[in-house]
Parts: sequence; structure tokens; C-alpha cells
Amino acid sequence: MPPIPDHPMRYRLANEMHARPFPVMGAPAAVSYIAIKRPEDAVTRDRSQDLAHLAALLERRGAPAPEPGATHWYGQIGQHWLKWEQHTEFVTYTAIREGAVTRPFDPAQFEIFPEDWLAEAPGQRLTSALMHIAPRPASDDGLTADLDDWFVAESLAVSKVLDDAAVVAGDFRIDPNGHLRFAIFPSADTGRRRIGRIVQRLCEVETYKAMSMLGFARARRLQPDLNSLDSRLTRVMSTMSDKAAPPEATLQDLLQISAQLETIAAQSSFRFDATGAYGALVDQRIATLRETRFKGRQSFAEFMMRRYEPAMRTVTATRSRLASMSERSVRASNLLRTRVDVARSAQNQALLESMDRRADLQLRLQHTVEGLSVVAISYYAISLVGYLAYPLAQATGLSKPMLLALATLPVVAAVWWMIRRLRAKVK
Repeated sequence: MPPIPDHPMRYRLANEMHARPFPVMGAPAAVSYIAIKRPEDAVTRDRSQDLAHLAALLERRGAPAPEPGATHWYGQIGQHWLKWEQHTEFVTYTAIREGAVTRPFDPAQFEIFPEDWLAEAPGQRLTSALMHIAPRPASDDGLTADLDDWFVAESLAVSKVLDDAAVVAGDFRIDPNGHLRFAIFPSADTGRRRIGRIVQRLCEVETYKAMSMLGFARARRLQPDLNSLDSRLTRVMSTMSDKAAPPEATLQDLLQISAQLETIAAQSSFRFDATGAYGALVDQRIATLRETRFKGRQSFAEFMMRRYEPAMRTVTATRSRLASMSERSVRASNLLRTRVDVARSAQNQALLESMDRRADLQLRLQHTVEGLSVVAISYYAISLVGYLAYPLAQATGLSKPMLLALATLPVVAAVWWMIRRLRAKVK
């Protein structure tokens, strides 16, 4: 093959497809998981702080530091295997410890993450979970008592996953120690990689669920503002039908409402878009588990349909309502602006008619002044003619008054003709 230069991003993009491998583990095992997110009011997120925070944990445990600019890390720290991933809005830590578990969901297993190290995290805990992984008993009847003891029965979701490769359970409730609980019971023939994929899927379901619920919280906070703006918009639109209402003042009210709606939309668009993306990921991750019912218990998909989907529909409805109100305000502004333009056009038309009347009046006055000018100029011209023709009066024997009388008509006609000619040239 002839040499050809590689695109500078070729290897980096190809390696990205394999950058986040699934963890590998067997049963029994205990998993501690935490997701840390930058606060909502943070303007920017310094990714180097996330990497430095990971490096501080690895240094405590005597593990090698991550490479500069790394977005993922997987390695052993003491008796645990740690998997770290950096995402767009959050980072996740998954600590895996294989071996017999004396106490399921023991809060002591979270001590892999020291309290003072957690206090220095560049963000806030989005979610955390403890996972108990134990071999599946020969009879599923033995699981019922443990599940009722570990979880809240009203919220418990249990199902068989991946063609009966394991039984997974969780109630998505925060226990007294501040963690969620998930139990996984893999079958005897389930491989270590498949167990790791199940653990990864459950972590992703919980994290993406928590991230998408941030949009639900934003939607609930916006409801009072949207209700107030909706009422104001309705009142303004009702005022538009009143011809006595000044359109300029109504237009100013509409512009204020439109500006507030656009501000809310700009501040919420990213979170609502992210909520839709995270919600789709939750549904996708649950679908990949390929659930089947376990002893008549509700599955994870059913739990999400009853508890999670209404929240996502609320976000969708709020987003649609915000867009609808923006469109209404724009349409009302356009209608009112048209009304203002029509009123101004009528005013301009009346002004032009008034100017035409004044111009016509000025023209008539000009004609009147023109006639008077002919008389005045003719009077002085006849006087001049009288002085010029005075010597002729003695030669012809005519008196001066007679001579002026004879010159009056020609002089007036000449003056009138000259003024008419001058006006024609000006026009």
C-alpha cells in the first residue's frame, strides 16, 4: 500500500472507542460507586481539578498517577480495583473489592474514599451506591427474604437480566448512610465480564437518572414564573382588543414579557436538552439488560415507567409550554406592531393631507400676492415712464396725464407678461 499521511486525530479517535472498558469481577464482591458533579451555579468546569483530585486519592493508596489530560483510569489500589471516568458534566469512581462479604451494604466499604478527600472534591455528590454481588442460590425462593430485608418493598424492582444470567434488585432509595443499594445475584455460569457489564449498566442507569432529574427540578422551579408570565401575557393580549388602549404602552409590556421568556429559555435550554439526552440513555441502558419478570415483582422498566417517566414528561411539557409562550408573545408583538404601524400610517396620511392643504393655501396666497405685485410694479413703472416721456409731451402737445394714461395699459401688460414668464421658468 503506498504511504499516505494519517489524519492527526485518527489514532486518538480509534482508541476512544476502547477507552472505557467494562470492569471485570466475580462473585462474591462489593462495589462502591460515587458520581461527583460541579455545582449548577459554576460558570466553567476545570477538568484539571478532577484529575488532580484523582491523583490525590491514588497517591494516598500508593498507586501510579494518571497521565496528564486523561479522561479515564483503571487500576488496582490496595485490595480494590478502581475505575475512574470523566464525563461532560461529572466524574465517576467505581471501587471493586472481590471476596466474601460478611455484611451486605456495609457502610465501611465506602471508606475506600476517605472523608477528608471527599470534602476536597471539586463538586458535589450527585449520587452514590453500594452494590452487593453474591452467587445466585439454587432456588430463587431464598432471595425473597433477603430482598425484603434489604430494600423498601413498595419501591423494590427485581428482574432477571441478560437471558437469566443474573437477578438484579434495587429500590432507588437513599439508605440511612446516604447511599443507594443494588443487589446482583449472577448465575454460576455467568462470566466475570458479564457481571462487570451488569454492574456498569446499573451505575449508568442511576447516574443518568440523577442527571436527568436535574431538569425536572429546573422545570418545577420555573412553574411559578411561567404561571405569572402566562397571566400577564393573557391580560396584555386581552388589552389588545380594546381600541381605547394605547398600543405603544401595550407593545412595551409585550416586549418585556418576550425578553423575560427569552431569558428563561436561554438559561434552561442546555439543562432541558441534557435531560432529554440523559433520559434516552436511561431507557437505552435498561433495554440492554433484557429484563424478564422475577416472581411477579415489578421490573426496572416498570419502576421507571411509574416513577421516572412522569418527571420526564413534566420536563417535556415545561419546555413545550415555554416555547409556546414565546411564540404567542412574538405573534402578539407582531400583531400589535402592525396595529401601531397602521396607526402611524394614518397619522402620516393626515399630516400629508394637512401639508397639501397648507401648500394649496400658500399657492393661492402667492397668486394673490402676485396680482398685487403686478399693480405695485406697474405703478412704479408708469411713474418712470412718465419721467422718460415728459419731453415728448411738449413735442406732441399732449398733457402729462394723457401721456401717462396712454402708457398705463402697455406697461401693466408688460409687467404681467414678465412675471408670468418668470414664474414659468421657476416651475
